[in-house]
Amino acid sequence: MQLVVGRIGRAHGIRGEVGVEVRTDDPDLRFADGAQLATDPPERGPLTVVATRWHSGRLLVRFKGLDDRTAAENLRGTMLVIEVDESERPQDPDEFYDHQLVGLRVITTAGDEVGEVAEVLHLPAQDVLAIKRTDGVEVLVPFVQELVPVVDLDRGSVTVDPRPGLLDPEAADEG
Repeated sequence: MQLVVGRIGRAHGIRGEVGVEVRTDDPDLRFADGAQLATDPPERGPLTVVATRWHSGRLLVRFKGLDDRTAAENLRGTMLVIEVDESERPQDPDEFYDHQLVGLRVITTAGDEVGEVAEVLHLPAQDVLAIKRTDGVEVLVPFVQELVPVVDLDRGSVTVDPRPGLLDPEAADEG
């Protein structure tokens, strides 16, 4: 299974360095010197990491064979992906890969069936679960401990604390 770990942004400087929008909780591992990353679109890779550094809160990466700004700009927008075993789990028990969450049954803290996780959105402020309710309506729930207290991969479920208006936005509008 492929896992997106970053997206190449604009070039930095004139020697082929690029900014990378990090989409992994472990950038030191995924972007270690010598790491090889597949790309989407595939014809732009694979790319091998030569060096990384943080600059003003942004990860800057140099890839083997990218020696100038023009070459770096040509990769802008390229997704960086790795292959992971579907059974692999992150070391931190509170971290999950997107593919592990999508399709999980969603229940409330009271045990009521809500629907299932349709997608995981990685927004600037936080991750959000797109949940397709049993009636087909999609709702967005911030993926934070206060609202999603339990993720049980073994049972195939996510527990959501149903605060007013969270799972039924129409009801919040009526109040």
